[in-house]
Amino acid sequence: MSNPTHLRYSKEHEWLSAAEDGVSTVGITEHAANALGDVVFVQLPEVGDSVTAGETCGELESTKSVSDLYSPVSGEITEINEEVVSTPALVNSDPFEAGWLFKVRVTDEPADLLTAAEYDAEIAG
Repeated sequence: MSNPTHLRYSKEHEWLSAAEDGVSTVGITEHAANALGDVVFVQLPEVGDSVTAGETCGELESTKSVSDLYSPVSGEITEINEEVVSTPALVNSDPFEAGWLFKVRVTDEPADLLTAAEYDAEIAG
């Protein structure tokens, strides 16, 4: 499994793109998608919602369980991936591209986000 090096990662298994015009894209990692199993339902925050780093902002339901979705940063939701809401399997098949979850205008970014190498070490246990 290869985590893209241009992304940063949370210990809750979300990834975060570099901000473009203050807006970053968020998704879950391939590791998290594999651990969940087949994702069958995605509940995302609404456009305009405020999210707080480290707090829940949605849910991912798989054939195995329901898992909370955490925001890796604080900010305002600017867009959600409607395609992943209607086709939740995108989270499993393409977690770093088509399976992205939401975009957020970042107002605060915690210092404990991980590089790809640090995240690899974290999940290696």
